[in-house]
Amino acid sequence: MLISAIELNEAIIKGEDIHIIDVREPYEYAGGNIQSIHIPMGEIVERIAEIPREGKTVIMCRSGKRAEAVANLLRADFGIDNIWLLEGGIESWKLTVDPTVEVI
Repeated sequence: MLISAIELNEAIIKGEDIHIIDVREPYEYAGGNIQSIHIPMGEIVERIAEIPREGKTVIMCRSGKRAEAVANLLRADFGIDNIWLLEGGIESWKLTVDPTVEVI
């Protein structure tokens, strides 16, 4: 399922049970992030125990492509069904929610 940056921001403000997993590389995450859990795409399988099973788990990257691949993996191979995809990734967040976030 998709969630827009605006919808995600509203859910965070409302205090909903939301977990954000950023799958970008360490240098990208260090350049700018939105207070998410950082699990690079290449480490997802070995760190699968860190993926929350309760609430909404939103997977994000720079534009959404890597996040979509990770979301599909989590659903298909691990049966995790509380997965949402941040539409447009952190680029969308920067454009619609917080223009001060650095995107590398």
